[in-house]
Amino acid sequence: MGGEKARPKYGGNMDFTNESILQIAITQSAIDANCRAEDFLRSENVVALSAANPKARKYLSLPLDCNLISYGNNIVASINEKYRAVVTDYISRFPVEHCFETPNLHVLNDELQKDGLRICFMAEYFLPDLRALRPSDCPYETKLLGPAQFSALYTPQWSNALCENRKESDVLGVGAYDGGALIGLAACSADCDSMWQIGVDVLPACRRQGVASALTSRLALEILNRGKVPFYCAAWSNVKSVRNAIISGFRPAWVEMTAKPASLVAKMNGKEI
Repeated sequence: MGGEKARPKYGGNMDFTNESILQIAITQSAIDANCRAEDFLRSENVVALSAANPKARKYLSLPLDCNLISYGNNIVASINEKYRAVVTDYISRFPVEHCFETPNLHVLNDELQKDGLRICFMAEYFLPDLRALRPSDCPYETKLLGPAQFSALYTPQWSNALCENRKESDVLGVGAYDGGALIGLAACSADCDSMWQIGVDVLPACRRQGVASALTSRLALEILNRGKVPFYCAAWSNVKSVRNAIISGFRPAWVEMTAKPASLVAKMNGKEI
Protein backbone atom coordinates (compact mmCIF):
# COMPACT_ATOMS: atom_id res chain seq x y z
CA MET A 1 0.00 0.00 0.00
CA GLY A 2 2.12 2.85 -1.21
CA GLY A 3 1.50 6.53 -0.68
CA GLU A 4 0.77 7.37 -4.30
CA LYS A 5 -1.98 9.87 -5.00
CA ALA A 6 -3.96 7.19 -6.81
CA ARG A 7 -7.69 7.71 -7.02
CA PRO A 8 -10.68 5.42 -7.49
CA LYS A 9 -11.58 5.15 -11.17
CA TYR A 10 -15.32 5.12 -10.59
CA GLY A 11 -16.47 8.41 -9.19
CA GLY A 12 -14.79 7.73 -5.85
CA ASN A 13 -14.29 9.97 -2.86
CA MET A 14 -11.42 12.23 -3.94
CA ASP A 15 -10.01 12.47 -0.43
CA PHE A 16 -8.71 8.88 -0.38
CA THR A 17 -5.20 7.76 -1.28
CA ASN A 18 -3.53 4.41 -0.67
CA GLU A 19 -1.59 6.06 2.11
CA SER A 20 -4.66 7.47 3.85
CA ILE A 21 -6.52 4.15 3.54
CA LEU A 22 -3.65 2.33 5.21
CA GLN A 23 -3.46 4.96 7.96
CA ILE A 24 -7.19 4.61 8.66
CA ALA A 25 -6.78 0.85 9.01
CA ILE A 26 -3.78 1.22 11.32
CA THR A 27 -5.65 3.75 13.44
CA GLN A 28 -8.55 1.32 13.78
CA SER A 29 -6.20 -1.52 14.69
CA ALA A 30 -4.74 0.68 17.41
CA ILE A 31 -8.23 1.23 18.83
CA ASP A 32 -8.90 -2.51 18.70
CA ALA A 33 -5.55 -3.40 20.32
CA ASN A 34 -5.50 -0.55 22.88
CA CYS A 35 -2.19 0.80 21.63
CA ARG A 36 -0.88 3.72 19.56
CA ALA A 37 -1.06 3.74 15.77
CA GLU A 38 2.69 4.29 15.53
CA ASP A 39 3.25 1.04 17.40
CA PHE A 40 2.51 -0.88 14.21
CA LEU A 41 5.31 0.94 12.37
CA ARG A 42 8.05 0.15 14.87
CA SER A 43 10.82 -2.35 14.18
CA GLU A 44 10.52 -3.80 17.69
CA ASN A 45 7.51 -5.73 18.97
CA VAL A 46 4.94 -4.11 21.27
CA VAL A 47 2.82 -5.66 24.03
CA ALA A 48 -0.37 -3.82 25.02
CA LEU A 49 -3.09 -4.63 27.52
CA SER A 50 -6.37 -5.43 25.78
CA ALA A 51 -9.32 -3.26 26.82
CA ALA A 52 -12.91 -2.67 25.76
CA ASN A 53 -13.48 0.36 23.56
CA PRO A 54 -16.82 1.51 22.10
CA LYS A 55 -15.02 2.50 18.88
CA ALA A 56 -13.53 -0.96 18.33
CA ARG A 57 -14.78 -3.26 15.57
CA LYS A 58 -18.22 -4.39 16.71
CA TYR A 59 -17.63 -8.11 16.34
CA LEU A 60 -14.61 -8.16 18.68
CA SER A 61 -15.28 -9.54 22.16
CA LEU A 62 -12.97 -7.24 24.11
CA PRO A 63 -10.88 -7.52 26.14
CA LEU A 64 -9.00 -10.38 24.49
CA ASP A 65 -6.64 -12.78 26.21
CA CYS A 66 -4.17 -12.89 23.32
CA ASN A 67 -4.33 -11.33 19.86
CA LEU A 68 -1.29 -10.92 17.64
CA ILE A 69 -1.43 -8.29 14.87
CA SER A 70 1.16 -7.48 12.23
CA TYR A 71 1.30 -5.04 9.33
CA GLY A 72 4.63 -6.60 8.37
CA ASN A 73 7.03 -4.49 10.42
CA ASN A 74 6.59 -6.06 13.84
CA ILE A 75 4.01 -7.72 16.08
CA VAL A 76 1.63 -5.86 18.35
CA ALA A 77 0.32 -8.28 20.96
CA SER A 78 -2.90 -7.22 22.66
CA ILE A 79 -3.19 -9.36 25.77
CA ASN A 80 -4.49 -10.09 29.24
CA GLU A 81 -1.75 -9.14 31.71
CA LYS A 82 -1.51 -12.71 32.99
CA TYR A 83 -0.10 -13.82 29.61
CA ARG A 84 2.51 -11.07 29.26
CA ALA A 85 5.50 -13.28 30.00
CA VAL A 86 4.35 -16.14 27.74
CA VAL A 87 3.51 -13.89 24.80
CA THR A 88 6.57 -11.67 25.15
CA ASP A 89 8.83 -14.72 25.16
CA TYR A 90 7.08 -16.17 22.12
CA ILE A 91 7.18 -13.09 19.88
CA SER A 92 10.82 -12.52 20.87
CA ARG A 93 11.91 -16.04 19.88
CA PHE A 94 10.82 -16.16 16.23
CA PRO A 95 10.75 -13.84 13.20
CA VAL A 96 7.48 -11.96 12.76
CA GLU A 97 6.15 -14.07 9.90
CA HIS A 98 7.00 -17.36 11.64
CA CYS A 99 4.97 -16.40 14.71
CA PHE A 100 1.82 -16.77 12.60
CA GLU A 101 2.49 -20.24 11.23
CA THR A 102 3.37 -23.78 12.15
CA PRO A 103 5.52 -25.23 13.52
CA ASN A 104 6.24 -22.18 15.69
CA LEU A 105 2.69 -21.32 16.73
CA HIS A 106 2.51 -24.66 18.55
CA VAL A 107 4.93 -23.18 21.08
CA LEU A 108 2.44 -20.44 21.96
CA ASN A 109 -0.56 -22.75 21.79
CA ASP A 110 1.04 -25.28 24.15
CA GLU A 111 1.70 -22.59 26.75
CA LEU A 112 -1.76 -21.03 26.47
CA GLN A 113 -3.44 -24.41 26.57
CA LYS A 114 -2.09 -24.93 30.09
CA ASP A 115 -4.50 -22.16 31.12
CA GLY A 116 -7.46 -23.29 29.04
CA LEU A 117 -6.82 -21.25 25.87
CA ARG A 118 -6.10 -22.35 22.31
CA ILE A 119 -5.21 -20.61 19.06
CA CYS A 120 -8.56 -20.09 17.34
CA PHE A 121 -8.72 -17.47 14.60
CA MET A 122 -6.03 -16.84 11.96
CA ALA A 123 -6.81 -14.43 9.16
CA GLU A 124 -5.36 -12.13 6.51
CA TYR A 125 -6.91 -8.72 5.90
CA PHE A 126 -6.94 -6.84 2.61
CA LEU A 127 -7.32 -3.15 1.71
CA PRO A 128 -8.12 -1.67 -1.70
CA ASP A 129 -5.25 -0.57 -3.91
CA LEU A 130 -6.55 2.48 -5.74
CA ARG A 131 -4.14 1.77 -8.60
CA ALA A 132 -5.93 -1.53 -9.23
CA LEU A 133 -9.50 -1.00 -8.02
CA ARG A 134 -11.89 -0.43 -10.90
CA PRO A 135 -15.35 -1.64 -11.96
CA SER A 136 -15.37 -4.87 -13.94
CA ASP A 137 -18.00 -6.33 -16.22
CA CYS A 138 -20.46 -8.84 -14.83
CA PRO A 139 -22.23 -11.32 -17.14
CA TYR A 140 -25.42 -10.78 -15.13
CA GLU A 141 -27.60 -7.82 -14.24
CA THR A 142 -26.47 -6.13 -11.02
CA LYS A 143 -28.41 -4.05 -8.52
CA LEU A 144 -27.41 -1.97 -5.52
CA LEU A 145 -29.19 -3.23 -2.40
CA GLY A 146 -29.96 -1.77 1.01
CA PRO A 147 -30.98 -3.37 4.32
CA ALA A 148 -34.62 -3.53 3.28
CA GLN A 149 -33.66 -5.95 0.51
CA PHE A 150 -31.55 -8.12 2.88
CA SER A 151 -34.35 -9.26 5.18
CA ALA A 152 -35.12 -12.47 3.29
CA LEU A 153 -31.49 -13.29 2.46
CA TYR A 154 -30.19 -14.50 5.82
CA THR A 155 -29.84 -18.06 4.57
CA PRO A 156 -26.85 -20.42 4.34
CA GLN A 157 -26.05 -19.64 0.69
CA TRP A 158 -25.48 -15.96 1.55
CA SER A 159 -23.75 -16.48 4.91
CA ASN A 160 -20.42 -14.97 3.81
CA ALA A 161 -22.06 -11.81 2.51
CA LEU A 162 -24.50 -11.37 5.40
CA CYS A 163 -24.26 -12.15 9.12
CA GLU A 164 -27.34 -13.55 10.85
CA ASN A 165 -26.02 -12.57 14.27
CA ARG A 166 -25.32 -8.94 13.36
CA LYS A 167 -28.07 -7.96 10.96
CA GLU A 168 -28.06 -4.40 12.21
CA SER A 169 -24.51 -3.92 10.86
CA ASP A 170 -25.27 -4.98 7.28
CA VAL A 171 -25.67 -1.71 5.42
CA LEU A 172 -25.06 -2.09 1.69
CA GLY A 173 -24.84 -4.75 -1.00
CA VAL A 174 -24.64 -5.48 -4.69
CA GLY A 175 -26.59 -8.41 -6.11
CA ALA A 176 -26.22 -10.24 -9.42
CA TYR A 177 -29.40 -11.56 -11.01
CA ASP A 178 -30.17 -14.15 -13.69
CA GLY A 179 -33.70 -13.67 -14.95
CA GLY A 180 -34.73 -12.08 -11.67
CA ALA A 181 -33.14 -14.77 -9.50
CA LEU A 182 -30.28 -13.78 -7.19
CA ILE A 183 -27.14 -15.74 -8.10
CA GLY A 184 -24.46 -13.64 -6.40
CA LEU A 185 -24.26 -11.20 -3.51
CA ALA A 186 -21.55 -8.97 -2.07
CA ALA A 187 -22.53 -7.10 1.07
CA CYS A 188 -20.77 -5.12 3.74
CA SER A 189 -21.11 -4.62 7.47
CA ALA A 190 -20.40 -1.32 9.20
CA ASP A 191 -18.00 -2.87 11.69
CA CYS A 192 -16.68 0.47 12.97
CA ASP A 193 -17.02 4.17 12.24
CA SER A 194 -14.49 4.32 9.41
CA MET A 195 -14.34 0.83 7.87
CA TRP A 196 -16.90 -1.50 6.29
CA GLN A 197 -16.13 -5.19 5.78
CA ILE A 198 -17.02 -6.95 2.51
CA GLY A 199 -18.22 -10.55 2.20
CA VAL A 200 -19.30 -12.28 -1.00
CA ASP A 201 -21.17 -15.41 -2.11
CA VAL A 202 -21.90 -16.77 -5.59
CA LEU A 203 -24.07 -19.81 -6.26
CA PRO A 204 -21.92 -22.80 -7.35
CA ALA A 205 -23.43 -23.04 -10.83
CA CYS A 206 -22.50 -19.41 -11.56
CA ARG A 207 -18.89 -19.35 -10.35
CA ARG A 208 -15.76 -18.88 -12.45
CA GLN A 209 -17.45 -16.21 -14.56
CA GLY A 210 -16.06 -13.13 -12.83
CA VAL A 211 -19.21 -12.56 -10.78
CA ALA A 212 -17.51 -12.40 -7.37
CA SER A 213 -14.86 -9.91 -8.48
CA ALA A 214 -17.40 -7.74 -10.31
CA LEU A 215 -19.60 -7.54 -7.22
CA THR A 216 -16.69 -7.06 -4.81
CA SER A 217 -15.05 -4.27 -6.80
CA ARG A 218 -18.32 -2.40 -7.37
CA LEU A 219 -19.22 -2.63 -3.69
CA ALA A 220 -15.74 -1.42 -2.70
CA LEU A 221 -16.15 1.63 -4.90
CA GLU A 222 -19.64 2.30 -3.52
CA ILE A 223 -18.19 2.16 0.00
CA LEU A 224 -15.44 4.62 -0.89
CA ASN A 225 -18.07 6.91 -2.42
CA ARG A 226 -19.71 7.00 1.01
CA GLY A 227 -16.51 8.10 2.69
CA LYS A 228 -15.71 4.72 4.29
CA VAL A 229 -12.80 2.32 3.81
CA PRO A 230 -13.70 -1.16 2.53
CA PHE A 231 -11.77 -4.12 3.88
CA TYR A 232 -11.81 -7.83 3.13
CA CYS A 233 -10.87 -10.79 5.32
CA ALA A 234 -9.91 -14.32 4.34
CA ALA A 235 -8.23 -17.37 5.82
CA TRP A 236 -4.78 -17.98 4.31
CA SER A 237 -5.95 -21.38 3.08
CA ASN A 238 -9.03 -20.00 1.31
CA VAL A 239 -7.35 -19.67 -2.06
CA LYS A 240 -10.60 -18.83 -3.86
CA SER A 241 -11.35 -15.96 -1.53
CA VAL A 242 -7.79 -14.60 -1.60
CA ARG A 243 -7.77 -14.81 -5.38
CA ASN A 244 -11.03 -12.86 -5.50
CA ALA A 245 -9.58 -10.16 -3.26
CA ILE A 246 -6.57 -9.73 -5.55
CA ILE A 247 -8.61 -9.74 -8.77
CA SER A 248 -11.01 -7.21 -7.24
CA GLY A 249 -8.20 -4.74 -6.55
CA PHE A 250 -7.39 -5.53 -2.93
CA ARG A 251 -3.92 -6.21 -1.54
CA PRO A 252 -2.72 -7.85 1.71
CA ALA A 253 -2.44 -5.30 4.53
CA TRP A 254 -2.29 -7.03 7.91
CA VAL A 255 -2.68 -10.38 9.67
CA GLU A 256 -4.15 -11.41 13.02
CA MET A 257 -4.04 -14.52 15.19
CA THR A 258 -6.35 -14.81 18.19
CA ALA A 259 -6.52 -17.22 21.12
CA LYS A 260 -9.89 -18.14 22.62
CA PRO A 261 -11.07 -20.42 25.44
CA ALA A 262 -10.58 -24.09 24.62
CA SER A 263 -14.29 -24.66 25.31
CA LEU A 264 -15.21 -22.25 22.50
CA VAL A 265 -12.77 -23.91 20.09
CA ALA A 266 -14.24 -27.30 20.94
CA LYS A 267 -17.78 -26.01 20.41
CA MET A 268 -16.83 -24.61 17.02
CA ASN A 269 -15.50 -28.08 16.17
CA GLY A 270 -18.78 -29.68 17.20
CA LYS A 271 -17.58 -30.93 20.55
CA GLU A 272 -18.29 -30.14 24.17
CA ILE A 273 -15.63 -30.19 26.89
